[in-house]
Amino acid sequence: MKNKKTRKIILTILFIFALCSSIFLIYNILRLGPIEQGLRYILVAVLVFIDLIFYLRVRLKIRKTSKKATILIIGLLFYCLISLLVALVITYIYGTASGLNKKTTTYTSSLVVLQESNINDIKDVKNLKIGRLADKNSIEGYQLAIQIIKEKNLSKTNEIITSDSYLSLLQSLYLKELDAVFVPKSYADLYRNTTGFEDIDTNTKIIYSKSKEMLKSETSSFETSSNKKTLDKPFTVLLMGVDSEQEGIQGVPANGDSLILVTFNPKTLNATMLSIPRDSYVPIACFPNKVENKITHAASYGTDCMMNTIENYFDITIDYYAKINFKGIVKLVDTLGGIDVEVPADLCTDNSNREGEVCIKEGPQHLNGEEALVLSRNRKQLANGDLDRGLNQQIVLQGIVNQIKNLKNVTQLMNVIQTISNNFDTNFTTDQILSFYNIGKDILKRNLSQGNGNLINIEQLYLQGTGQSILNEYIATNLVLWNYVPNKESRNDVVKAMKQNLELEAVQVEKSFSFSIDEPYEIETIGYGPYKTTSTYTLLPSFVGYSESVANSLASRYSVRVTFERNGSCESGIVCSQNYLAGKRTDLIRGAVTLTLGKESTSSKKPTTTDDEDDEDDMTSQDDAGNNDDGTSSDGNDDEIEVESGSNDEPSE
Repeated sequence: MKNKKTRKIILTILFIFALCSSIFLIYNILRLGPIEQGLRYILVAVLVFIDLIFYLRVRLKIRKTSKKATILIIGLLFYCLISLLVALVITYIYGTASGLNKKTTTYTSSLVVLQESNINDIKDVKNLKIGRLADKNSIEGYQLAIQIIKEKNLSKTNEIITSDSYLSLLQSLYLKELDAVFVPKSYADLYRNTTGFEDIDTNTKIIYSKSKEMLKSETSSFETSSNKKTLDKPFTVLLMGVDSEQEGIQGVPANGDSLILVTFNPKTLNATMLSIPRDSYVPIACFPNKVENKITHAASYGTDCMMNTIENYFDITIDYYAKINFKGIVKLVDTLGGIDVEVPADLCTDNSNREGEVCIKEGPQHLNGEEALVLSRNRKQLANGDLDRGLNQQIVLQGIVNQIKNLKNVTQLMNVIQTISNNFDTNFTTDQILSFYNIGKDILKRNLSQGNGNLINIEQLYLQGTGQSILNEYIATNLVLWNYVPNKESRNDVVKAMKQNLELEAVQVEKSFSFSIDEPYEIETIGYGPYKTTSTYTLLPSFVGYSESVANSLASRYSVRVTFERNGSCESGIVCSQNYLAGKRTDLIRGAVTLTLGKESTSSKKPTTTDDEDDEDDMTSQDDAGNNDDGTSSDGNDDEIEVESGSNDEPSE
């Protein structure tokens, strides 16, 4: 009797645990949304059937004495453990997938001064000129700055000065026109690649910071716009690099240096991939009147500014974005066991901590994480600078995708998922992320049928352009910055290829082609050209130092109208100054260019010449040197700052 009662209690408790484990497993199976819906429903039905069988067997064993009760107890224990184990694995996968979309982001505004300043604490901030952004939509440059000013009562003892851009604030700080400025805490990551600010880490210091965590859906229209989309139709993804010394993605903005626009067609498993040069001179969506500027400068103003800028310029809708921390790529590649790629040249650069140097050799290589980072980050040693770096980043991404098929066990898969989760942020919903299972299944099927090729057919696109040093119109004052002006024909070809892959335009089939057996076949890079024309701007020259007659001739050549004032303090009859700085786009000039001459004199000769004909020769020489027409540079990837200069030459390294 006692044994029967004990058996009854044990069986009842075990059945309750087994039933709870089964329900927990069924719940998690149903959460997997788009993954194998038919199979999941069959599995749920099987689990319900097993639960019913156990229920009937337990009732039978409770009522009757049976030697088989021990077997039933063991069966219940085994069923309970298996259900829990599978449910926990699914919970982990689902939780990790959910974690890829960080629901919140942390904004941090910092009050920064020069390193040489004797101010080390916000309590010492008195009788200073403090700069902040004027844009009320900026969380870090305006909203948090205003909160700090109010909380610390800074407006009573200090003068608050507004500016249109962070770079303008930092420039004023360097010129000591301002004593302190409010900028994002990550300002060093954002601007260390700007010439003149390479040592911004050591030249400045943070004396106070304030952070605020906010829902991304409150600050970005792209967070919810993609919720109702599915991955069974062609879509676009913008990959944005985060080059930070710390691992993780939370609170670290994309720096705009690494932008890859991907289109993917799940029907054809074809992708296009375009690396957008950081110096591309395009209309910036969040700037007043969408003035043209380096596309990298949009990064300081948030994800929406960058995505809207790219959407407007390429005339396509960006469905999703993904921010990737380069330091996380190091760990990801190591977790995968390395990647196999073709390295285009011998390259060396700092490691992920920016401490020691890491080098890789040209040719087919198996790269570890730090070596893959060299290929992704290096641009100083590349012939076309940032352009070639973008292509190398595509090579690394292709290598990572190909290596995924070599995962050997569940532990390695879990480590890969965890690494991606820590260093990845996106607006993909959890269901959309889980939908990649179906895409991955199709890719693996094709790979098995076609052999050891690339998992995905990636078509490389190239945005060709020309380097020009153009007077900046917004982010700072009196700066002539090196820009990469995209070729309009190249841009049109790139847009056409993307739209065809997105099935927005019909694909035009080539009916004939020619080849030579003596020449190796090379895959065409769309957008590379050659093109007969370039898409450059006419830039205002410097009139300073020329006589009135030569200045008139030069103005006619550049199709600008000039007027003269005769109150300058320089040589009589010679241009002393001009109201529009050299390097300004002539199409943006409103009215006439005012030239100030030295006090009226009968002489109209340039001091270094004997007659106007020599002035004409000098003028021609300056124009030839001042309009650079090639599309590359030795290091055309940094902002070249030339205060009140009209040079159009590319910056030297």
